Amino acid sequence: MPKLDSGTSIFTVMSKMAATHNAINLSQGFPNFPVDDRLTDIVSRIVKTNVHQYMPSAGHVPLLEKIAGLVAENYGRITSPEEEILVTAGATQAIFTAIQALVEAGDEVLILDPAYDCYDAPVVLCGARPIHLSLNDDFSPDWDAIGRAVNSKTRMIITNNPHNPSGKTWREADFAALEDLLDKHPQLLVLSDEVYEFIAFERAHISVNQRERLRSRSVIMSSFGKSFHITGWKIGYVVAPADLMLDIKKVHQYLVFCVNSVAQAAISEYLDIVDLADLGTFYRTKRDRFRNLVKDTRFTLLPCEGSYFQVASYAEISDESDLDFTRKLVTQYGVAAIPLSVFHQSKKDDKLIRFCFAKDDDTLVKAAERLQF
Repeated sequence: MPKLDSGTSIFTVMSKMAATHNAINLSQGFPNFPVDDRLTDIVSRIVKTNVHQYMPSAGHVPLLEKIAGLVAENYGRITSPEEEILVTAGATQAIFTAIQALVEAGDEVLILDPAYDCYDAPVVLCGARPIHLSLNDDFSPDWDAIGRAVNSKTRMIITNNPHNPSGKTWREADFAALEDLLDKHPQLLVLSDEVYEFIAFERAHISVNQRERLRSRSVIMSSFGKSFHITGWKIGYVVAPADLMLDIKKVHQYLVFCVNSVAQAAISEYLDIVDLADLGTFYRTKRDRFRNLVKDTRFTLLPCEGSYFQVASYAEISDESDLDFTRKLVTQYGVAAIPLSVFHQSKKDDKLIRFCFAKDDDTLVKAAERLQF
């Protein structure tokens, strides 16, 4: 059985290096611009009210109802706030909780590389086996390889759309292939990581929430941290059918019991006045600005269809490993990025690195200047 990797996350390593070398940090995925004044005003007001004790384990009831409305408005799915929605301490806790609840020792879980590094740990800790499969070169799912990998032990497939690190978004054909896969394998569940769901550009995001054939066997993860630029609040939510959610809530109550009361109350009010439809336009402007700023460098930019990450090839600059290149980028040029090999179990190195463009314009301009070498 695989052992849990106890090494320090590459995101922590690169952020620490950025601080040590006074580099511009385009590595870890967090915004550096101010939060909406309307949200901070709500926090300032409600923090003086009686919202400081335990919330119900599943979440602040008004917030659960607002989330149900959000899902209905954006995806046309009607959910039960009491039975099918759970507020979590960030999407990472949601992912951990769902896997611990639904995967058993001896099961297998399919993970599509390059993949976020939090997927493996909960699989290993429940005695199951993570099975890593490579995405295609354009970061789309290889459905032939996925189909061959599924067997009677396969309990779950983890999907991520829009994709971190590549920014790839799924097509209609991908969802049709996933639906066919579940039809063939009745034991198979989907964990759909959709934390960048509102950050999609030319092509509208397609959610598992919209797929009737998938809903009854899918657990969907969302992130207020990503959507509202409040990653430090660590607050997300899960949407799942009642039978799956029942087991997820059992683990959740022993893991965190409930989530920060002030944050829940504040977001509940904020959802009445914020328009998430603006988020894609906001980040598309950031993406286009960053791409324009670095277009005359020796980096080759790959397509970015969603999320706030831009993947770039440095193959025309160096034949170093991506780990060595990102270290040099920090120490010699003062810009921190993430090497893509760390998202592969195989450590596959295609000379690609990931920049985060969720930064203010001044930061992006200064970073681009340093990348002109």
